[in-house]
Amino acid sequence: MKLKNKLLMATVLLCVHELGWSQIKVGYVQSERIRSEYEEFRVAENELQLEFRKAQFEFQTMSDRLDSLRAAFETQRLMSSPEWKREREQEIAGLERQVQDFQLRKVGPEGELYQRQLQMETEIIQKVQRAVSKVAIDRGFDYILDSVSLLYAKPTHNLTDDVLYELRKADE
Repeated sequence: MKLKNKLLMATVLLCVHELGWSQIKVGYVQSERIRSEYEEFRVAENELQLEFRKAQFEFQTMSDRLDSLRAAFETQRLMSSPEWKREREQEIAGLERQVQDFQLRKVGPEGELYQRQLQMETEIIQKVQRAVSKVAIDRGFDYILDSVSLLYAKPTHNLTDDVLYELRKADE
């Protein structure tokens, strides 16, 4: 991804050079700073962490129960009836399926937590994009870059504070 950013930056700079510096106004934002200072990002991250811890606790509880059933089965297997063994094996197999299903349903690539994270990030990124666009239009910038791939930029072209202001103003 960084290579992609660098190629994009080089292309933009080449275009800027070809068109002439006096005609184009370029600014930048520090997306990591926006992520750390914008309250909605922090709240979303805390909510996701809480949901992840709850899922992790539930998973651990199920896994502990499965381990306990397996251990009990192993210690009593030799002295038990075939029917008891079959019932315990079915119980263990059912719980194994439950654990796998839970894991896929909650944290798998299509899981609830992944989908929730994607939804929250998409909503926040759209807000950030609107704020960046508003600042760019209001201040007459032609391009706004992310500082992640910048090697140098004048601090006067840093629009991060303006974007954070727009985000906070939009939340009121």
